[in-house]
Amino acid sequence: MTQLTQQVPIASPFSKTTTTRQVMRGVDLTGKVAIVTGGYSGIGLMITRALVKAGATVVVPARTLAKAQAAVGALPHTTVGVLDLMDAQSIAAFAADFLRQHDRLDLLIECAGIMFAPLHRDARGNESQLATNYLGHFQLTAALYPALKKTPGARVVVVSSRAQSWNGVDFTDPNFERRDYDPRVAYAQSKAADILFAVDLDRRAKQDDVRAFAVHPGLVPGTGLGRFINQNAHLQRAAGVVMNDLQGTRLISAWHALQAKRRGQAEYDYFKSTSQGAASVLWAATSPLLVDKGGVFIEDCNIGTAVAADSQSKFGARPWSIDPALAKQLWTLGETLSGRPFTI
Repeated sequence: MTQLTQQVPIASPFSKTTTTRQVMRGVDLTGKVAIVTGGYSGIGLMITRALVKAGATVVVPARTLAKAQAAVGALPHTTVGVLDLMDAQSIAAFAADFLRQHDRLDLLIECAGIMFAPLHRDARGNESQLATNYLGHFQLTAALYPALKKTPGARVVVVSSRAQSWNGVDFTDPNFERRDYDPRVAYAQSKAADILFAVDLDRRAKQDDVRAFAVHPGLVPGTGLGRFINQNAHLQRAAGVVMNDLQGTRLISAWHALQAKRRGQAEYDYFKSTSQGAASVLWAATSPLLVDKGGVFIEDCNIGTAVAADSQSKFGARPWSIDPALAKQLWTLGETLSGRPFTI
């Protein structure tokens, strides 16, 4: 494999417990324009609220307009638009409408996603997790690039997952046409693809002063992302209240830390509130420490460490997620599967 991206942690003042309020303290986004896919629920809603509070104008796309309106319609300087990441025409229409109304795009935060979905394909035959989590955002970024290019210092932030450590992209059969479908493998593939997308987007776009980042927000229970695991909407909402409002994440993380200490283990699973999960995304979007450090994988409000493919660590970026040669290969695959060129 070729030289990897510079996955080296820096002197970030923040950590795994940092909240959106802490990350955004002193950040002024007055006059800036942002798009947040998935910005009406879970960590996406926290991101939208934080950006608006900092003075940004925020556009929140959603498949169901009424659902998004109910969540963010009362926020100032916030509008919603129709966008289905599985539908190429919907993506093109949303982008065209945005470009008619705005002459700049400072932040494109691609937070929408699905996890562990049963086998389903878009109209082009692409597996739904790859289509939603990666291909839809690839096409959306391409369509919105004229606005990004016009905006000095614009950033694209793609939300990934720890699942990138499980497996990479199968370039020989990305849509499970010959291999048996496994929703976990498909999810991990889509999230590794998200990081590779950020790597090559940054390489291509930095000439236009556009930088790209991939972010693992952390383990954030009680959000809509787990709807294919728990399909009961009432239980999802109850879990969100317990984990976030009643700070259940802190209790569970403390218990895991205690168990790990008893076993002599250095690592353990710690859960985050939606505010803590959103913090890493917002840090990637706004931190001045990242002005010249695009194309990296971020976790816990810092650049993640590059680790070996056989690493047993729960953290760090795997080689198949950050290798520039694979990132170039994925770009070509994205153009092929989406049926849309993305020339910078």
